Amino acid sequence: MYNTIFYILLAVIVFDFLLERFLEYLNTKAWSPELPEVLKGIYDENKYRKSQQYYKANLKLGLFSSTLSFLLILMMLFFGGFAWVDQLARHFGENEIIVALVFFGLLGLAFDLIMTPFSLYDTFVIEEKFGFNKTTLKTFVSDKLKGWLLTVLIGGGLLALVIWFYQLTGKSFWIWAWALAAGFMIFLTMFYSSLIVPLFNKQTPLEEGDLKQAISELCRRSGFTLDNVYVIDGSKRSTKANAYFSGLGKKKRIVLYDTLINDLETDEIVAVLAHEIGHYKKKHTRIGIILSVLQTGLTLWLFSLFVDSPQLSQALGADQPSFHLGLIAFGIIFSPVSTILGLGSAILSRSHEFQADAFAAAHSDARKLGSALIKLSVKNLSNLTPHPAYVFFHYSHPPLLERLKHLGVMKPGIS
Repeated sequence: MYNTIFYILLAVIVFDFLLERFLEYLNTKAWSPELPEVLKGIYDENKYRKSQQYYKANLKLGLFSSTLSFLLILMMLFFGGFAWVDQLARHFGENEIIVALVFFGLLGLAFDLIMTPFSLYDTFVIEEKFGFNKTTLKTFVSDKLKGWLLTVLIGGGLLALVIWFYQLTGKSFWIWAWALAAGFMIFLTMFYSSLIVPLFNKQTPLEEGDLKQAISELCRRSGFTLDNVYVIDGSKRSTKANAYFSGLGKKKRIVLYDTLINDLETDEIVAVLAHEIGHYKKKHTRIGIILSVLQTGLTLWLFSLFVDSPQLSQALGADQPSFHLGLIAFGIIFSPVSTILGLGSAILSRSHEFQADAFAAAHSDARKLGSALIKLSVKNLSNLTPHPAYVFFHYSHPPLLERLKHLGVMKPGIS
C-alpha cells in the first residue's frame, strides 16, 4: 500500500528526470550548423563541427545511462527493491550500523557495476575517438578498485560514526554529525592533494627554469606566498589540460597538469595561475567551505526532524523503520531544496570566476589569460554556445565567451 511519502518520492524523481531532459533539449537547440559569427577567430569550421559531434556523443550516452538509472529507481520503488536489500542486509547481523553499511555497500556496488559499461564506453570509445583518452584498461580497473576502497574506508567510516551518534543522542545526532562533517571538509581541503591525489597520480615539484621563475615573479607582485607548485601526470589518463588550487594556510599548493604545460606558453600559464591565486586572495576557498558547512548543517538538521518517522521507511516498502532507509527517502525528498541551494552556489561560483579573472588581468596579462582559455576550450572541444538555462542550472564557471567579454578580449583573433 503506497503512502503519501511514496507519491512525493515518485513526483520528485520524475520531475528531476524530466527537467534534466528539458535542459538538454534546450542546449541542443542553441546549436547552429554554421559557425556563429561570434565564434569566428576562436573556432575553425572543422573544430566547431567536431565539438558538436563530441557533445552529441556524450549526450546520447548520458541519455542512455540516466534513463537506465531512472527506470531502476522506479523499479526499486514500485517493487520494494530497497526493502528487499534491507532484508538481505539484516542477514549479516542485528547491529544497525552493520546493517546500514551492508545495505549501502550492496546498493553502491550493484549500481556501480551496472554503470561500469557506460564508463568503459565513454573512456575507450568516445574519448578515444576524439583523441582524448590515454587511460589503459589496467589504469581503469586500478582506479575503480581504489575508488571502492576509499568509499568503504572513508564513506563507511563516516556513516558508521553518524549512526553511532544517532544511537547515543537521538535527534540531537545532527549536531555531532555536523561537527564531524565540518572537520572532515576542512581536513580534506587541506590534505586532499597530498593524501588522496597520490593514490591515483604522481605529483612532482615544478623544476627550476623560466616557468618557475615567472611564477615566482607573479607571486611577488601579487603579494602571494607560495612554496608549493607541483606538476601532475594528467597525461596518464587524458590529453585534456587543467590546473587547480588546493589547501589552506601553509598547506596551500598549486597543481599544474603536465598537459597544461605542454599546451600553453609560459605567459599563458602564468595568467592561469594568476586566476587561481585570485581565488585565494579573494577568499573564495574559505567562502566555499563556510557555505558547504552551513548547507550540511541545514540538511542534517532537517533530516533530524524526520529521522524517526516510520512513513519514510514504509514509503520504500519496509515494515521496520531504519536510519538508512529514512536517509534514502529523505535524500530524494530533499532533492528540490538541494537543487535550489545548488543554484545559489553555482551563481556565486560564476561570480567568483569573474573576480578571479579580474585579479589575473590586474596582475598578469588579460590577453594571455584570454588566449589560454581559448586554447583550453578548443582543445577540450567545449560547447561554446550553451543555452542560458543550461548554464544557470549546471555551470559553475561562466561560458568562455562571457569570460572573454569581461576580460575585454572578445575578438582575440586566435583560431
